[in-house]
Amino acid sequence: MAASKAINSSQLGVKLGALVELLKVRLSMLVAFSCAFGYGLATRGNLNWEVLLMLTLGGFLLSGASVGINQILEKDLDALMTRTQNRPLPTARLSVSEATIFILLCMLASLVILWVYTNPLTVVLSIVSMLLYSFAYTPLKQVGPIAVFVGAIPGALPPLLGWIAATGTITYEAIIIFGIQFIWQFPHFWAIAWVADDDYKKAGFKLLPSGGGKDLNTAIQIMIYTMFLIPLGLLPATFGITGIYSAVVATLCGAAFFAQTFSLMKTGSRQSALRIMFGSFIYLPVVQIAYLMDKV
Repeated sequence: MAASKAINSSQLGVKLGALVELLKVRLSMLVAFSCAFGYGLATRGNLNWEVLLMLTLGGFLLSGASVGINQILEKDLDALMTRTQNRPLPTARLSVSEATIFILLCMLASLVILWVYTNPLTVVLSIVSMLLYSFAYTPLKQVGPIAVFVGAIPGALPPLLGWIAATGTITYEAIIIFGIQFIWQFPHFWAIAWVADDDYKKAGFKLLPSGGGKDLNTAIQIMIYTMFLIPLGLLPATFGITGIYSAVVATLCGAAFFAQTFSLMKTGSRQSALRIMFGSFIYLPVVQIAYLMDKV
């Protein structure tokens, strides 16, 4: 009897762990942070902490639902790639029906939370974001690099959603913080696609520009989009959203991020693409924190 209970407890632990893994916690936390960033910037430090907490939770669950749908739709493709073959669905730690029920619950919970604590426009754009990511970006990955453009839209919506949650309207300030994260998506996505190119080819994913090649043309495009982040990073200060200190931080981070692209153009190596990928992970939260700190 005791052994049976131990087995059941162990199986439950495996299921719970797989459900958490399905949400891609680190990615969803980054999305939630971007929502909180937009809200904090819009409120100029006069936070409603309850709304902030629930917005962050709603953003986390919405992101988790979106990436969960992605994994359900790509279950068979994930099984082909080394980087994804150990996910819950390819390993059968979760069935499709279990994953679907859990993701629907997360999606429903996120929309209810956002409806209660924010406003209808935030909810509508959240639904648009989820639909674009799950049902447009996901299938387009096998079509061509247009997927990166489509995926960059929901990828850049979190800070805009945070701003709208605070103000109820889409303002030029919201468009600016959306634009920065939108342009950031391109070097971020393409660096990942460069690193994972061999794996992506197994699933038929075509995310790199310039005909899908790991070549100089692709490296130049990565460099150009990264370069755009330098002047874009100055727009919040220019339009009075933030101050000079965050402008300096954004410029330094943008210049450092931009400098990493020259190695990729010179060598075309996986290591250079990895540095850009990790640089993208550092750039966005550091710059967003600097913007927030400039308003505290």
